[in-house]
Amino acid sequence: MVRVLQPSLRTLDVRAAAPAPKRADPFYESPEWRAFVARLIEKRGRICEDPECDGRTHRPGMRVFADHLIELQDGGAPFDEDNVMLRCGSSHSTKTAKERAKRMAQHF
Repeated sequence: MVRVLQPSLRTLDVRAAAPAPKRADPFYESPEWRAFVARLIEKRGRICEDPECDGRTHRPGMRVFADHLIELQDGGAPFDEDNVMLRCGSSHSTKTAKERAKRMAQHF
């Protein structure tokens, strides 16, 4: 008669280990930053200024992100209008992913 051994390793239910929700840097929630962004939108309009944007996600009243061209963690000026571009969500995500990949590549 053959006996079956019980596995010595247990499985881990990874669904229980959900990542913590992403939180914005407190700077971006400050009244000063929000007022700065509101002034930019009033001045420039609620448009995506990214020259590479194809406009697929644009709609009236769309959410725009004030995105630092030179990110704060890279020494960018926080309230310099020339360092901020208004971007639609798609363009903002694309630019952020590219910057993150560049930063990660520098660490390896």
